[in-house]
Amino acid sequence: MTTDAGFVPRHAVVSWSGGKDSAMALWRARQMGWGIDALLTTVGEAYGRVSIHGVRVELLERQAAALGLPVRQVALPTPCTNLEYEARMGTAVRELLAAGTDAFVFGDLFLEDIRAYREAQLATVGARALFPVWGADTVRFARDVIDAGFRGRVASLDPRRVDRALAGAAYDRALLQRLAPDVDPCGENGEFHTFVWDGPVFATPVPVTVGAVVERDGFVYADLLPG
Repeated sequence: MTTDAGFVPRHAVVSWSGGKDSAMALWRARQMGWGIDALLTTVGEAYGRVSIHGVRVELLERQAAALGLPVRQVALPTPCTNLEYEARMGTAVRELLAAGTDAFVFGDLFLEDIRAYREAQLATVGARALFPVWGADTVRFARDVIDAGFRGRVASLDPRRVDRALAGAAYDRALLQRLAPDVDPCGENGEFHTFVWDGPVFATPVPVTVGAVVERDGFVYADLLPG
């Protein structure tokens, strides 16, 4: 599950999207006794929303408060080139390392190229990448998320793969049954993304309501509002 067998981080930072996979990674990390100091999230500076997911920064900050963790926000331009992403993220990582961070935790499940990219980028600055939920069967993992008590909503989706009517829907067993057979139940291939508002890692819920549903740049976004 990790890049260093037996290594137990004491001052780790979780790569946080606000969705179910990163929430499960945080929960599993804490169960294994890993020390978690903060969250790290990329945010589109033009819109004030979490990258890819499109969730308002206000909700991100409410999540962090409910988790009892600070969140380091890395602002990205729109559009953002890969070079610019790596430059801005590299600055944030180096600053966190200088402040005592000893590992970065990710919620990736099975995409080998994404894992290899993260490991390679962190290796350039001598940082460790850890993957506490890596290799999980996504059908079972999706059920485990729900059974553990995590509650979330679909924040964004690819309408070429997922019915646009599911934007804003609760992430529950009923939703899993509505997904097409070729859609990963965790959305690991980018089919959809979630916002988690309650679960075993939260001291208090972060309730949301569903506002307008819009399509932008080929993706459908549910505007989640503080409840």
